[in-house]
Amino acid sequence: MSEEAGEMLVVYEDPSDQRSFSLDDTSSTEESPDETRFSLETTNDAIPYIGQRFATHDAAYEFYSEFAKRCGFSIRRHRTEGKDGVGKGLTRRYFVCHRAGNTPVKMSTESKPQRNRKSSRCGCQAYMRITKTTELGAPEWRVTGFANHHNHELLEPNQVRFLPAYRTISDADKSRILMFAKTGISVHQMMRLMELEKCVEPGYLPFTEKDVRNLLQSFKKLDPEEESIDLLRMCKNIKEKDPNFKFEYTLDSNDRLENIAWSYASSIQLYEIFGDAVVFDTTHRLTAFDMPLGIWVGMNNYGMPCFFGCVLIREENMRSFSWALKAFLGFMNGNAPQTILTDQNMCLKEALTMEMPTTKHALCIWMIVAKFPSWFNAVLGERYNEWKAEFYRLYNLESVEDFELGWRDMVNSFGLHANRHIVNLYGLRSLWALPFLRSHFFAGMTTPSLSKSINAFIQRFLSAQTRLAHFVEQVAVTVDFKDQAGEQQTMQQNLQNICLKTGAPMESHAATILTPFAFSKLQEQLVLAAHYASFPIQDGYIVRHHTKAEGGRKVYWVPREGIISCSCHQFEFSGILCRHTLRVLSTENCFQIPDRYLPIRWRRISMPSSKYLQSTPSDHTERVQLLQNMVSSLLTESAKSTERLDIATEQVSVLLSRIREQPVPLQGVRDISSINRNL
Repeated sequence: MSEEAGEMLVVYEDPSDQRSFSLDDTSSTEESPDETRFSLETTNDAIPYIGQRFATHDAAYEFYSEFAKRCGFSIRRHRTEGKDGVGKGLTRRYFVCHRAGNTPVKMSTESKPQRNRKSSRCGCQAYMRITKTTELGAPEWRVTGFANHHNHELLEPNQVRFLPAYRTISDADKSRILMFAKTGISVHQMMRLMELEKCVEPGYLPFTEKDVRNLLQSFKKLDPEEESIDLLRMCKNIKEKDPNFKFEYTLDSNDRLENIAWSYASSIQLYEIFGDAVVFDTTHRLTAFDMPLGIWVGMNNYGMPCFFGCVLIREENMRSFSWALKAFLGFMNGNAPQTILTDQNMCLKEALTMEMPTTKHALCIWMIVAKFPSWFNAVLGERYNEWKAEFYRLYNLESVEDFELGWRDMVNSFGLHANRHIVNLYGLRSLWALPFLRSHFFAGMTTPSLSKSINAFIQRFLSAQTRLAHFVEQVAVTVDFKDQAGEQQTMQQNLQNICLKTGAPMESHAATILTPFAFSKLQEQLVLAAHYASFPIQDGYIVRHHTKAEGGRKVYWVPREGIISCSCHQFEFSGILCRHTLRVLSTENCFQIPDRYLPIRWRRISMPSSKYLQSTPSDHTERVQLLQNMVSSLLTESAKSTERLDIATEQVSVLLSRIREQPVPLQGVRDISSINRNL
């Protein structure tokens, strides 16, 4: 409570106005009679006092509202009175604390469910009364009663701005928000953009994310029940056309849609191979329906994001997240991922512990870093970029001990001992810092480049929003478009000439097995391996850079079983052997990388296109799928040398000419039309 407010816990009454006053009456009559407006000598006094004059009752309300805001509360218009109640117009007004009076009892109806919302009213007696008087023929309003007694805590300046009375969205801001909504960006992103445009600190706009969502909902004017019915009808129609489409949903006690999750046949097939590491992004909302949206995403063998499933939930609580995770596991035949990356949501963390106990849970670093400007920019000022560089250095360390020492030094250097965000980050360090995560497989999704790729992939779904009922179908279109683009990128990768840099037999061997994306990662390590020296010890080697006399990594090597591992845990973390193990394999005269260290998830494998996944495949469509796989293999093998490309081009040209010479029967035309429709 401010010192000024503390001094004003007194009651003033004008003896000439002895009208009774009670705050128990919660009725309020808004009247706007015609009044003569004129300019009066204004006062600069900041505190209401008996006899204070105002030209209009609106001016008095604005004055009292400003006083209330400084003190830590807000006000509302409470009661109006007319003189003697006989056609004299408005003569008296009461303005009261927003917590005045008691909550009226609402009569419940069976047809309309009541919101179980706690009221803020607590019978507070603070008020200001104004009375209309006429002196020298000019009407004016005088303060005839004032009390600043509060039976509740007053808010601090950084809290009072969140009261509904002080949260407003101007017409200009409304237009801006509507324009942003048409682009498909999230409400959180809208807030950040408007903060930047207005040059205010994060969280200091005159409205909140909830206000923006309410505004967007009022513009949409959607009937939730109708939308739910249309959405379920849409899912059932898709299911009838494609039995491999999967969806689950729950209804609340009033038969309204509560949660819904879905996945496609192509997504389930992709998950069988690439579902070892998953991102579950729950940081966005479906603007059209104001429902939290969760998207499951992974990374394929060509380093491109792949879609696994979607979920819409009504509430972000443990019960809803548990349901969502169960539904996802049901789609994926009960196969839980090895690792899952999420946002800092404690309800989701608890749900994961319960539903996926064997899965390693970690926090997405890019979701954490996105909050840094609002957390630390104002706190650190000019040292913000310096601190951010130090944070990234600590994040990428290999040793837990080095991280602990470095974190302590960072906190001391930047004076962040009492910063709650730093305290929270440190408490959760085992969930986001790489020194604690390197023994778990994350498919490289923690690197900045791949995290940006995944985030851009997720944004495509958000831009697909219109009506809720069409969202499932639009996601399918987006997934199919991404699948087609992915196939083109895969083909381009395979057609690129691979340049060998070391001339080592291991390099040429890996180039024939791994995808160009995975091979480029291994090749980087092979090049670096030449800069390292290996020193035999009892059960393996110590490997360190040729310029170092101490330290290094310990590599365990069991030649009879072909087992090799390194203390840096890079293979466990990314599925790609590190420079230290490759140096030992070279020392041991290994000309090929052991098969177990060329994981299937990074190999050149042909995934069936989602366009050909039919619910009842005929012999004709099965043969089309077989031909497609053969063509994919032909491209992969032909791209390995110029000679192979020449042979393939010549033979395919001859084959295409022979095929075109063959007549096409009417049934064949129908089959082709059927396939094209499915494409």
